[in-house]
Amino acid sequence: MSFVRITTGELRAVGRSVSRSVTERGPERETAVQSLKAAAAGVLAWALAGWWWHAPFALLAPWTALFLVQDTVYRSLVSALQQFAVVVLGTLLAALAGIVTGDTLAALALALPATVLLGTYARFGAQGLYAPTAALFVIAYGTYGPMDIVHRLLETALGATVGLSVNALVLPPVHHRRVRRLRHQLAAESARLLTDAADRLAEREAADEPDDWDDRARWLGDVLTDLRAARRWSDESLRLNPLRRLRHHTDREPADPPPAVADTAWYDITDRLLALMRSLMDVETHPAAIPPDALEPLLAFLRGAARAMGPREQGPDDGEPAGLDAARRAHRALEERLASPGALNPEQASLLSASGHLLAALERACSDAAVSR
Repeated sequence: MSFVRITTGELRAVGRSVSRSVTERGPERETAVQSLKAAAAGVLAWALAGWWWHAPFALLAPWTALFLVQDTVYRSLVSALQQFAVVVLGTLLAALAGIVTGDTLAALALALPATVLLGTYARFGAQGLYAPTAALFVIAYGTYGPMDIVHRLLETALGATVGLSVNALVLPPVHHRRVRRLRHQLAAESARLLTDAADRLAEREAADEPDDWDDRARWLGDVLTDLRAARRWSDESLRLNPLRRLRHHTDREPADPPPAVADTAWYDITDRLLALMRSLMDVETHPAAIPPDALEPLLAFLRGAARAMGPREQGPDDGEPAGLDAARRAHRALEERLASPGALNPEQASLLSASGHLLAALERACSDAAVSR
């Protein structure tokens, strides 16, 4: 029964993915497009090598073309060079083993250990797998003459050319969507965290156990790590991409994600936000540590900072965001309402320091964005 439920669930998930690939832009459609391109490259390579050229080892052309429709044009080119080098070496080693031994089993025993070890060379990356595979093709066909080797290499080169050309000229992949999504997620979740904290503190009731605000703030650091990886993928997708402008136009989305220099501000902001959340957790469990007349400016500061981070699509680095001026005024009022520096209790001192650092980080983000434009 459980097997039936699992199978039904998988089929439904597949159906939803297929539906999304047809009805909306997203990773499902990108995967479908790349899969269809790979299939088309394989068919085209076979048509050229097997039907038009009548090559004796035509299988190598579509086999190579299929695996070279990669997620970026740059990756396709690098993989093509790696695979061609691997196939050349694997073919030559297999031919040498066949000539020396004159026996299929002995040739396999001699060639496979060497080609498998060769395939682990880091410079070949994932394409190293094709060294022993190429050797198997050569030994299985049983022909090692110079023209046989030349044909195999030419067919591999043809397949690589077809795969690279299809990927570069037919809807070349550009990966900006994840960068934009993660940037929006950073702004939205940061704003939501500040708003939730303000709403909870407004109740003015001591919590037996503090909320998970620090965990949520630390999670923003994980989003930043994902953003860094997405940036690298996005930048790579533009390298050697001959039709990037046309691809941007067909996507009907902004041509480029927010500038990478703006990401630096988020590292500062999330660090300051984590420190502030820890201070607010102390206030949550000991609300008497903050005088009643300081609560209003504290809540105003949190909500102003939330608006400064969240309302615009690009977050706090997009000019002077709404809410920043309100956060400044609220922070000045908070300083005035609390006791003089000599009389600050630990919760008040921590709160003033953390909130001031967050405000400064937001102001630096706005200043840096203005300079970068």
